Amino acid sequence: QVYLVESGGGLVQAGGSLRLSCAASRRTNSLYTMGWFRQAPGKESEFVGRIGWSGGTTLYADSVKGRFTISRDNAKNTVYLQMIGLKPEDTAVYYCAASSTYYNAGPSGTDFNYWGQGTQVTVSS
Repeated sequence: QVYLVESGGGLVQAGGSLRLSCAASRRTNSLYTMGWFRQAPGKESEFVGRIGWSGGTTLYADSVKGRFTISRDNAKNTVYLQMIGLKPEDTAVYYCAASSTYYNAGPSGTDFNYWGQGTQVTVSS
């Protein structure tokens, strides 16, 4: 079993920045893909982005491309989501996810077999 714990969420004004962290309970170099999803109230879960095992392969949703950056530090068993230029429509609960099966999982959530509890991000206008 792998436990993922997100942190770094909060309230920020539009145009601001936040960095989310996701700490894994075991070595992330055994977690081939790390990803982020989000879910806004009344909406379905949405793929945000993912990073492959080596960190060299990233994929982002069009809605966040150019504003969000995912990175991973396998030495710290942590993955990050740097968010800049935040918009009110980015308001959601953000979930960290991991796949021990696929090297480049996503954007489907079914590719991921471990999930965190989520952290709230609220962007005010």
